[in-house]
Amino acid sequence: MVAAKGIVQITPLQSLVCTPFIGCRHCSFVQDFFITRLQQPIQYNIMILRKTIRITALMAGMLFFLTAAAQSRQKTASVHKIEALPRDVEIKLALSALPPYLRDSATVYVLNPDSGFEVARKGTNGFHTFVSRNGDDAMRGSWQLKEYRDDILYPISFDEAGAKNIMPVFFDIAKMQANGTNPDELKKIIQDRYKTKYYRAPERAGVSYMLSPILRTYTNPDADDNVVTASVPHVMYYAPNVTNEEFGGGKPAPGATYSFVILPGPHGYSIQFLGKTESEAVRKENKELLEQLCKINKEWCLPAVVEEQTSHAHHH
Repeated sequence: MVAAKGIVQITPLQSLVCTPFIGCRHCSFVQDFFITRLQQPIQYNIMILRKTIRITALMAGMLFFLTAAAQSRQKTASVHKIEALPRDVEIKLALSALPPYLRDSATVYVLNPDSGFEVARKGTNGFHTFVSRNGDDAMRGSWQLKEYRDDILYPISFDEAGAKNIMPVFFDIAKMQANGTNPDELKKIIQDRYKTKYYRAPERAGVSYMLSPILRTYTNPDADDNVVTASVPHVMYYAPNVTNEEFGGGKPAPGATYSFVILPGPHGYSIQFLGKTESEAVRKENKELLEQLCKINKEWCLPAVVEEQTSHAHHH
């Protein structure tokens, strides 16, 4: 249609855009704006949409990365790896758990903080020995295992029966800790395995020697997470699924005269301490080893050593 002279022809699109703004002196501006938008090619709008999607995806990815990094830092704070002992010290300490006549032919393990226990020396007499840095006692009780302690230390050995049925608990714990399992989750896993009889009692009577001159572990893990450093060389006999009362045991206490049951359950033990004279002989034999451990970690200094060092410092 040809417009009459002096009359501006308004297209249907212009009418649609401008009608709501009749009487508005800025109508031409608004008209131009909307018409420009409506006339933009579809491809342009698709391009803008794709850019928007890419930017949104990038922001979501960055948010996920930052969240994961924060969770990783939090996890690392509670799941730190234990620092390995000097290899020669660890082997000597592990062997100290055994009677002298069993040491030369025993299998010895050392802890690799990145993977768990490894064989340091293959033995032939059926006895196995290692230094536990986070053992089965930490899996006892209802208290929460909030973090992996770096001061737990107790040399322990097993005969063939114990190596088959009890030792795997220690090795599973070490491996899961090395793999970054959360402490409380690890404790739940181990406790569930006991409930489902994944871990079973030894198949015969047997013995676990703990004759080393020092240990640092939990005093009563069924009740709480209190730990102590002590020198209490002892021998443990397997006493599965029997209570101290049923066993007729004495009052549980470090260095007690009479034997008693600890860790009641499939992996329970009857414990018998060495006498005062025998225990003193063990400490004398391992004097140099005790001094080395005390230098590595002050928590591994026996109380008498601490008192002696303090007294010596005061005199200077």
